[in-house]
Amino acid sequence: MILALWIVIGVVAFIVLYVIFMFNRLISLKNRVDNAWSQIDVQLKRRYELIPNLIATVKGYMKHEKGVLTEVTKMRANLVSGSMSDKAKASDSISGALKTIFAVAEDYPKLQASENFKMLQEELSGTESKIAYARQFYNDNVMELNNSIQQFPSRIIAGMLNFREREFFKAQESEKKSVKVEF
Repeated sequence: MILALWIVIGVVAFIVLYVIFMFNRLISLKNRVDNAWSQIDVQLKRRYELIPNLIATVKGYMKHEKGVLTEVTKMRANLVSGSMSDKAKASDSISGALKTIFAVAEDYPKLQASENFKMLQEELSGTESKIAYARQFYNDNVMELNNSIQQFPSRIIAGMLNFREREFFKAQESEKKSVKVEF
């Protein structure tokens, strides 16, 4: 009888320790995802702060491309407010508009020669690379969290403790299309 009691106590203790271990693991993964998202936010804020300087530099030269500049300004406002999905869409739109600005800028030799424009172009290019890395880091962490939430037996614990899967930072449909190169 005492042996059976010790076995039951051992099994209960194992289950309690396992639940504690899984809870701590899920919390750790959730915090890594939150940290990864905040890294994306930091880079989006940096780009947000660089855009007015770029627009001010380019505005005098690009009188015929006001639509692109207006779009960048409008999308810039969406970077600081809204959900992750809204920020992702705004980020993708701005990336596309910035590519357009830099492509159109090639038609303006004086703009290309401007040191301020070159510096801003380098800073924005570096920031775009950091955003891409931060997105990859975020998605890697989301995958690990989602795997833990979906796998048995942690799925049971995650469900009881109300852990939810996170959404990946996805490319927009327009970014998936092949690029037309004209000569």
